[in-house]
Amino acid sequence: MIDQNQQQLGVISLNDALDLAREAGLDLVEVSPTEKPPVCRIMDYGKFKYDRKKRQKQAAGAHVTVLKEIRIRPKTDTNDRQIKLKHAREFLGEGHKVQFTMLFRGRERFHKERAVDIFDSILVEFGESVKVERRPVMEGRRMTMVIAPVKASSQSDSSAPKPPKQEPKQEPTPEQKANECPTGN
Repeated sequence: MIDQNQQQLGVISLNDALDLAREAGLDLVEVSPTEKPPVCRIMDYGKFKYDRKKRQKQAAGAHVTVLKEIRIRPKTDTNDRQIKLKHAREFLGEGHKVQFTMLFRGRERFHKERAVDIFDSILVEFGESVKVERRPVMEGRRMTMVIAPVKASSQSDSSAPKPPKQEPKQEPTPEQKANECPTGN
């Protein structure tokens, strides 16, 4: 038996344990039913369940990757595209993946190479700061591409060898210049 202050009380009869729990205004919870004798604890079971659920939510929330979508069209102007790329940078900065969706209407579907060129220019714009999760793929009337931020540890230059430091050349003193002998004939 363990009381509400985490102190072991030893082996106690069931009736005595229930009386102690009632006096404390808490619940008697069987913690280890397989032990001989079973281990019970006096606690607020509702609060225990609430805390456990809260911890599970926090643990589950840490591993969720969010996929943000940016929609463009083949005729989207470059300035408008720059604004959308600015939003994509913000999403990537927060650690989210970004899906670019190119929507086609009518005859635009027959000019897929234009969409591929736009997606390539987007990748050039982001450079080495992103990795391509899914290359541009045509799905019906839309083409999609998914990019994700590169981990900060792989971007660090700490593993790259640094060039050796060069000491600046010192000008010879006037005395050294006077002692030099000309070699020209």
